[in-house]
Amino acid sequence: MLTACTGSPASSAPKNGDVPPTALAGLAGAERHAVPHGTGSRTPDDFNGDGHRDLVLDDLVKPAADSHGDDAGIGIVYGSATRGLDPSVRQLLSARTNAAKSGDTLPAAFDAEASCDLDRDGFTDLIVATDPPYNGIGRPPVPLQILFGSPAGLTGKAVTLRIPDRARFGNAWPDHPVCGDFDGDGKPDLAVTASSGRFSFLRGPFTRDGRPHAAGGTIPGAGPALSAPEPRTDTNGDGYDDLVYTALPHQPGTAGKGTLLLGSPDGPGRPGGPYRFGAPAAGLPTAPLRKTAGSPAAPRAETTLLQRYADFDGDGKPDTVVRTHRGETADLIALYPAATPDRPMVTFTSALFTAG
Repeated sequence: MLTACTGSPASSAPKNGDVPPTALAGLAGAERHAVPHGTGSRTPDDFNGDGHRDLVLDDLVKPAADSHGDDAGIGIVYGSATRGLDPSVRQLLSARTNAAKSGDTLPAAFDAEASCDLDRDGFTDLIVATDPPYNGIGRPPVPLQILFGSPAGLTGKAVTLRIPDRARFGNAWPDHPVCGDFDGDGKPDLAVTASSGRFSFLRGPFTRDGRPHAAGGTIPGAGPALSAPEPRTDTNGDGYDDLVYTALPHQPGTAGKGTLLLGSPDGPGRPGGPYRFGAPAAGLPTAPLRKTAGSPAAPRAETTLLQRYADFDGDGKPDTVVRTHRGETADLIALYPAATPDRPMVTFTSALFTAG
């Protein structure tokens, strides 16, 4: 069930996240609508180019009968001019349907990592992490793939990110991709980790077969994980996006510390000193996932941040999207607009993606 919260009295009908996925198909609002075709835009995370920001969901709930099964894949909820997000316009991306093969083998993993318009066609692209087969000998294959946006959104098959040999170092998996215009030329670049505290700087734009415009040797002086500064990717306003490296992957919306690498005409790499990620001063809002009666051993509901500093309703102000979940079988996602930070504009459950 999809709800646009309006303050009306609670109904006795099942609420989002409280019913098994198999029952959702019959609920009002759970129908699926076609992705509207756009003509291209400069809006971030706009996979179908219609000018409205879309949402990527990497954690989808599972049916209770299969709570230990494989992940269903990646969910995309497309933006709307009236409600910010319209969960009836959605796509499910999976390794079986959308991943590129490594030789004759499809990967099992298919996890969203970053997004930007890598080929500059007006449709945002998605960088996905996979797990290609590797016997542990020599340099592993590149596990990152690109799924290109289009007027119909994210469709078709991904392509493997092509990292030239000169831009790799050691035998670690390239990981933690970060988008940014690090050299200030107006074209999207990628930074990914390498071995031994080094990283690869891949200049954009990228071709449709996953090749960067240019790439040099790896750059030293970075930790094992990379992140973008938030909320401003250009921290000092010099026209070059910057990069942060951390000891552990940073969870958006949480406090943390790392080291800043400043962008330049040669890309990121100039030391920028310590960097701190700030947590929201007032804490996160909670999606109103209904409490369930039953066993005291039932998992406690937890809330995680999906998006902050992102404008979904087009008013030019940052909105907040959170996911409150109870274990892996019940969740509720809520979009809180800047204008009404205590009342969500829309709520829905990710079980819609797996409901038959």
